[in-house]
Amino acid sequence: MTIYDELRKAPFNLDDAAMSWLQDTYSSLDLDDKIGQLFTLIMIGTDEEDFKRIASLRPGGVTRFFTADLEFERRVISDLVAKSKVPPIISADLEGSRHSFAFGTPVLGQLGLAAVDDIQATEKSSEILAREGRAMGVRWSFTPVIDINAAFRSPIVGTRSYGSDVNKIERHAVAHVHGLQRNGVAATAKHWPGEGYDDRDQHLVTTTNPLSMDEWKETFGRLYGTLITEGVLAIMSGHISLPAYIRSKMPDAGLEAFRPASVSRLLNVDLLRDELGFNGIIVSDATPMGGLSAWGHHLDTLPDIIANGCDMILFSDEPEEDMAAVKAAVEDGRITPERLEEAVLRVLALKAHLKLFQPSDVLPDAADVRHLLAHPDSVAASREYIGRSPTLVKDVNGIFPLDPVKTKRVLLVDGGIIHPLMPQPLEFLLPALLRKEGFEVTIDRPDIVPTPDDFDLVVYALGDESLLVRGRIFVDWHRMGGGGLFKAMYRPWTNIPSVMISFGHPYHLYDAPRVPAYINAYSTMDSVQEAVVDCMLGRKPFLGTNPVDPFCGLEDARY
Repeated sequence: MTIYDELRKAPFNLDDAAMSWLQDTYSSLDLDDKIGQLFTLIMIGTDEEDFKRIASLRPGGVTRFFTADLEFERRVISDLVAKSKVPPIISADLEGSRHSFAFGTPVLGQLGLAAVDDIQATEKSSEILAREGRAMGVRWSFTPVIDINAAFRSPIVGTRSYGSDVNKIERHAVAHVHGLQRNGVAATAKHWPGEGYDDRDQHLVTTTNPLSMDEWKETFGRLYGTLITEGVLAIMSGHISLPAYIRSKMPDAGLEAFRPASVSRLLNVDLLRDELGFNGIIVSDATPMGGLSAWGHHLDTLPDIIANGCDMILFSDEPEEDMAAVKAAVEDGRITPERLEEAVLRVLALKAHLKLFQPSDVLPDAADVRHLLAHPDSVAASREYIGRSPTLVKDVNGIFPLDPVKTKRVLLVDGGIIHPLMPQPLEFLLPALLRKEGFEVTIDRPDIVPTPDDFDLVVYALGDESLLVRGRIFVDWHRMGGGGLFKAMYRPWTNIPSVMISFGHPYHLYDAPRVPAYINAYSTMDSVQEAVVDCMLGRKPFLGTNPVDPFCGLEDARY
């Protein structure tokens, strides 16, 4: 059976017209064109000269991190398409929360949806993301994340996953894939072969999946197998090792047992393709990440990505050099002609499946865009799900519902909203929301040592979402309030009612087990902050359920 026969089968299911386009397009490509199709390059920021440079390389696709300027974004994509020989596939991390379009509908992230635990809500949220993504030309989403919240100290899984229960992850991941792909956006299961048991971040270090193969098959093997059966179009191969599998094939593997999946033929071809039967496209995780750069130099590892079973390379700090390195590997035989052909054809098959036959197929008309973005029905549906997500983890002294008469004077200890793409922390809306309800809110300062004579309530607001390059996420007592050593050690809740609200990372009880009231809200979006205030005032009930163990295994944190 040839690769062309494979592409007629699931998940691409190409018909005669699609196969004809694929064959004609492939035959029109020279070697440089073929190499270009193997790359998805990143477009971030507003440097139009850099965008022109990227477009001149005619990559197979780009991942765009969108600004809040709708017209600018349409022009960026339109200019890129105009310079492309083959329609590029535009991709994005449609993960919701802070990844939601600034000009679109605020959508819960995966952990927030797991707290709602309504499959229809998850599918509808994915549909909203898909429709609004398509309005901006996005036809490929690097979601769902099917990692498992096993190691609570992990800074990278956290709010990005559907929690720690495999059954729940499976249900919501299937709904997520259906919501995207039924609306014309390819879904991607990530991060192969499975993250969450290592408490480090593969953006910074090659992480390890430590499970035995029996354990792996019951967890990640099951999750990937289910999504393959459900027709997921793509899988992202991470900079994550799976020593148990490598040692089952190479008992004396040594360091080789810890080779990242992104450059491992055994994991990509033997396990994923041959044993699990995946026939879609395999894309590497971002190549500048420490999990790959710590393994080898990019001029060696990028050719290795293609040679070892991935079909597409995600991102490049030096695309001209890296494309030349991949071309050299083709010419000297490190990448065989058969491997090159298969990889390029799978990239084209994804485009054919999505009916990206002409440049005009990439970006819809402006009138359609304005109708789809932040459609009132989408906003109303998403707001309803957001309202059901805040989770009251504990309230041992019964301070809820809050009353602005009884606890009028509020000290807000503000940890800020931390985002790796923002040079400075963003401000919370929470103080303004509380003032609007009649509370007198004081933002903590170094000179304040709270006493019951001055304050009726202390509120800790933490905004650390689980994104990337955070070696650890924890309650930074020294930074909050800026009061130095002795203030960092002071805890006011022994004589002042206190509540800690996490608008992101769900495990802060590890650092504050004795705080008497604790809420997990899973996202820093303004709409989530509004929902939390509604719940704290008793206008709406706390309906969210814990998708992880927020007590981090600590018995005393429950009291």
